[in-house]
Amino acid sequence: MRSWAEFAAEAPGLEAFGRRRLERRIAYLATIRADGSPRVHPVSPFIGMGCLAIYMEPTSLKVADLRRDARYALHCTVEDNEGGGGEFYITGQAEEITDPTRRSAAVGWAAAAGYTAAERHVFFEFKLGHVLATTYDNGPKRERWRANR
Repeated sequence: MRSWAEFAAEAPGLEAFGRRRLERRIAYLATIRADGSPRVHPVSPFIGMGCLAIYMEPTSLKVADLRRDARYALHCTVEDNEGGGGEFYITGQAEEITDPTRRSAAVGWAAAAGYTAAERHVFFEFKLGHVLATTYDNGPKRERWRANR
């Protein structure tokens, strides 16, 4: 797994596309329920100091899912049936941010993206294992990146 910063260093063009598709937008987070079935949640990801992160209510089912099984998939929203501005999809593992210094920094990253996190919120950093970007300008064009190359 790689951080967003490591991904950016290895694939700057793909990172810029992903940033445009995720920042200040709704995305869909898939987690794994205790019974092994998938669960999908709308989330507002943000990027700060080389980290892709989200925060959520401590009672959210996605918190329990990620604490039990850190695997996730994240997909940006698409504006229309023609693919809009393109698709950006990530799979990887989430790491809860519990260190007080990093947690304070994450509150700042969220604020810079226009979000107001509260003390009660739980923060996760999303480490990247696989990225897939699809654009539809002249037919589908796909670009992939993997952490374990």
